Amino acid sequence: MRRLDRCRSAAHIRRMIDRPDLPRRDTWLAIRRGLRLRCPSCGKGKVLAGYLRPAERCISCGEATGEIRADDGPAWATILIVGHMVSPAFFVFATTDAETAFKAFFFVAAAVIGLSLALLPRMKGLFIAMIWASRAGEAKPG
Repeated sequence: MRRLDRCRSAAHIRRMIDRPDLPRRDTWLAIRRGLRLRCPSCGKGKVLAGYLRPAERCISCGEATGEIRADDGPAWATILIVGHMVSPAFFVFATTDAETAFKAFFFVAAAVIGLSLALLPRMKGLFIAMIWASRAGEAKPG
């Protein structure tokens, strides 16, 4: 009985998201626009009103992107990317010399802070654009 309920709910969710009556959105175009911090719909307006605060509407086309919630996705992606970019530095600077390791620590710390501050808004734009393109924020039950 539970399996049948799951199948019904999965089909119901597919009907909510895959709506043939609405035009299909280009996901890759939206992703490129999101990474540039532009509106996923028109590519002209800004998707963020501040450093991480989403704009309520695009000033160019009026698309409502302010209600799209990216939650922890951008932070997770930023940590994943920065960690993979910076972790090889630990192996390069791994020495027994304390002075070199101390200098390397400051270099790596500065790289982590700089990369995180640069990538976090772009990851937020990326996630907002992906959610917008998939229409996941528009799914209404019933």
